[in-house]
Amino acid sequence: MTDPRTAIARPGFAPTSYAHEPVQATTEAGFADDFASVLENATGHRSTIGCVIPAYNEEESIAEVIEALLNQTRVPDVIHVVVNNTSDATVKIASEYSGPHEIVNELGEQFTEVFVHDIGKNPDKKVGALNYGYSLVEGYDYLLGVDGDTIAHEKAVEYLETEAVSDSRIGGISAIYSIDDRPIKGLMAKFLIAGQRTQFAAFNLQNLLRGRNMAVLGGQFSIFSTNALRDAMKANHQVTPWVKDSEVEDSLLSLQIKSAGYLTKISPFARANVGGMTTLSGYDAQQVKWTYGAIELMWPGQRGDTKGQPFHPNLRLRWFENFGMLTNLFVRVAFLTLLAGSLSINAFVFSPLWLIPPAVAVLLNLRIAYTMKYRDTRDVLFALLVFPAEMFMWVRISHFVRSWSRFLSRKKVDNWAMQAKAERGGGLGHWAPFIVLIAVGIALAVVWNLVGPVVQSSILWIGWPIVGVVTVLQTLLMFTKLVRRHHGYKV
Repeated sequence: MTDPRTAIARPGFAPTSYAHEPVQATTEAGFADDFASVLENATGHRSTIGCVIPAYNEEESIAEVIEALLNQTRVPDVIHVVVNNTSDATVKIASEYSGPHEIVNELGEQFTEVFVHDIGKNPDKKVGALNYGYSLVEGYDYLLGVDGDTIAHEKAVEYLETEAVSDSRIGGISAIYSIDDRPIKGLMAKFLIAGQRTQFAAFNLQNLLRGRNMAVLGGQFSIFSTNALRDAMKANHQVTPWVKDSEVEDSLLSLQIKSAGYLTKISPFARANVGGMTTLSGYDAQQVKWTYGAIELMWPGQRGDTKGQPFHPNLRLRWFENFGMLTNLFVRVAFLTLLAGSLSINAFVFSPLWLIPPAVAVLLNLRIAYTMKYRDTRDVLFALLVFPAEMFMWVRISHFVRSWSRFLSRKKVDNWAMQAKAERGGGLGHWAPFIVLIAVGIALAVVWNLVGPVVQSSILWIGWPIVGVVTVLQTLLMFTKLVRRHHGYKV
């Protein structure tokens, strides 16, 4: 069988050696010294990179995705577009780029070839497409996974390869993700994208500040050592790297790579813009799928074929996220309930101290906004105006409640199918938490009016101190994040 690394060679095209530029590493002061030294000391070398793009109904973005890869300073040696279950013109548009491409740029002459594979109906969806792609590039040194709506910055592959080659312990490296908000139209879409940009920024920053140890090697734009993939497969008795057992196939693979003894990292330089969700239903379905899958990995014991790993180091950040969302839910619901109860019996007394938590939250959101490398006015206003960030938090709380409710109910649901339906504009399930909240509020109001003044006073006397203590602890945690050094990282 022909080695795919030599199969793509062409007469007259010897593998190109090149030296990576150290300029960016020395001009962006404050970045981690270890990574800067990698860029500065990198010498001429040539690894092989096979790129796999799983694509499902990506006719609006696939051309730009392929063009961004062909415009990389370090072009992948081969690009496989694996189209699955599609009903639009993805195959037709991607096929316009099929064939060999000779690229000449600052790193010299490079060659790549684009292949488009339409695998038709595939019950394993994205997982099936990824594994099909892996079978095509398993002989390469690295597999570059790129989503069908992810646009990479021109040096993204170069930065990922440079660091991966520098340390054989690295099993995978993720780029820094954000969303390009310039083409977004409509008030709701702009609001949701601003929130998602902040959400990505906070997540990326947390991973960077944890020694650049990445909790999830996202499928949007990550490079994997094929040696690490093989070792992870062997350790878990799998014939493919990705398995369909989990709602978050990339998170599960990241855990397996880490457990196999490799490092999972995030690059401080490589960047890519991913496709954002512009509707409430689409965003809800995506977040519920991700959160549900994360809960499944965190949960002790085993659900189906997925074994929970609650103490896995890559899941610590997930635990903190879920505990934080539970705290946010409790504080907001309890505060509104006690406030309404106090007003109903004229027992409300305002204190200026109540303004401290939202003030700290605004400052923290502002600091996160100013860590964005490509921030704009909308990002700053989202943090500064309080109301947009608060509304977005309520949206995230609804995802949190829906995810845990679905998980604890043990109801079998195809979250992939539900996300696809939501992205097409179907489904109203994202309103369910708000409807339940209103119903609970009405029930509490009825009960409140039925109990006597003594009971009402007792509830307020006990409830306010509890909410106060939790709020103080939450504010102290936010303040700790606010004053923490960022070491010059930009997300």
